[in-house]
Amino acid sequence: MDGEVPNIKKWIVFYPVYINSKKTIAEGRRISISKACENPTCSEIGDCCSHFKLPFAIEIDKAYPRDFMQRGRVRVLLKKEDGTLYNPSISSRKELMHHVAELVPRHPGRVKKQELASTSNAGSSKSGKGGKKKR
Repeated sequence: MDGEVPNIKKWIVFYPVYINSKKTIAEGRRISISKACENPTCSEIGDCCSHFKLPFAIEIDKAYPRDFMQRGRVRVLLKKEDGTLYNPSISSRKELMHHVAELVPRHPGRVKKQELASTSNAGSSKSGKGGKKKR
């Protein structure tokens, strides 16, 4: 970026729903479940874009049209003004979705959450049935 404000209206729009394995195709998922990841966030997608050295902008106030409760989207620029790619391995939206979905499960914040969840579940294992019995 040359210090000027970029026009992000022309950038590719990337909603987290596109790579969410919990959603159906009718709900907005755009890649197969086997390649999708579970509940990605805008910040994780943004971190993946910075890892791929792609310019991006996170828009928190925007909502996904099919599910307006789903907040946030990421704008990504794949090509420079002269038409060359910022990252030669990513030339289309689909490739970007596949690469990001592959990288999100290994995101540092997500790995820490999984470690915390596994340690807290190990200590609190309760067995047996509770509650009132019918007469």
